Amino acid sequence: MTSTGDERAAMTRAFELARRGPEHDPNPRVGCVLLRPDPSGTGAATVGEGWHRGAGTPHAEVAALADAVARGEDTRGVTAVVTLEPCSHTGRTGPCTEALLAAGVARIVVAVRDPNPVAAGGVEILRAAGVDVVTDVLADEGRALLGSWLPSVGADRPFVTLKTATTLDGRIAAADGSSRWITSSVARRHAHELRAQVDAIVVGTGTALRDDPSLTARTADGALAATQPLRVVVGHRDVPPGARLHGPGGALVQVRTHDPAQVLRELAWRGARRVLVEGGPTLAAAFLRAGLVDEVHAYVAPVLLGAGPSAVGDLGITSIAAAVRLEPVSVLPLGPDVLVVATPLREV
Repeated sequence: MTSTGDERAAMTRAFELARRGPEHDPNPRVGCVLLRPDPSGTGAATVGEGWHRGAGTPHAEVAALADAVARGEDTRGVTAVVTLEPCSHTGRTGPCTEALLAAGVARIVVAVRDPNPVAAGGVEILRAAGVDVVTDVLADEGRALLGSWLPSVGADRPFVTLKTATTLDGRIAAADGSSRWITSSVARRHAHELRAQVDAIVVGTGTALRDDPSLTARTADGALAATQPLRVVVGHRDVPPGARLHGPGGALVQVRTHDPAQVLRELAWRGARRVLVEGGPTLAAAFLRAGLVDEVHAYVAPVLLGAGPSAVGDLGITSIAAAVRLEPVSVLPLGPDVLVVATPLREV
């Protein structure tokens, strides 16, 4: 069974609706469009639209059904076009499968199957109830919409981005320890936009004590962004009472361990889906050695120092054959600097 042109167009609309949902939320962004098929073949009519507005609010399918009722539409026999497989479990809200069946929906068109074992199974439930179900419609676009939520659910841990800001020869500071500023204001502004998209920023105690960072996300005019990530310090030493980490910004979390997996378990418990590891080289190496880096954002400035600390500490690699290889995803010029986004190549 395949999708129709009307259904694919409705899926594109559902993606647009989903993007209205919050980026910083433990739940995925999902959109739904309800179509009434036209027997004459001249085109289906939209009878309801909805999207998920955040944890604890109605899911996209329920919101679309409510919209249809508000429009005075009868939902019996309609087609639900939804970006993510309808859930089959009861959390803060009831199962979407039950709501769709109660509304008399006759057909479901899905972009991406839900990888979450707790919520998955909706497709099978709907099919068993006699509903026509089509999956993997515009699936690539659907996965792109879900972003870091998708791999974080599949891996049962937050999605980890390792961020570095280095000179062309890979230094994060000069020999005397000075590092402000290696990259340009354009690159730093972009880095703050990245911070605003994550749930937590992670540094080691060495970076916290040496650099006294604030670890905040700021707007172009320097003000605090509306949503602030958790500020996470890894290690056993205390953060001094007068440190900027105690100032305005996200909550400060100290994870007294050197085990990256334990750090991610703690952050997953706190609801974090996307984590940004910012420093320093020892922490970066620990996450890389543990195979817990999903993506690298490398800001590179056309500057040469010749000496000073590098972005990544000892990985225990003694030959070029054992090097950590990455696959470039994008290269973005930022003023005089360049941002390289790459993903580690996994052994298969």
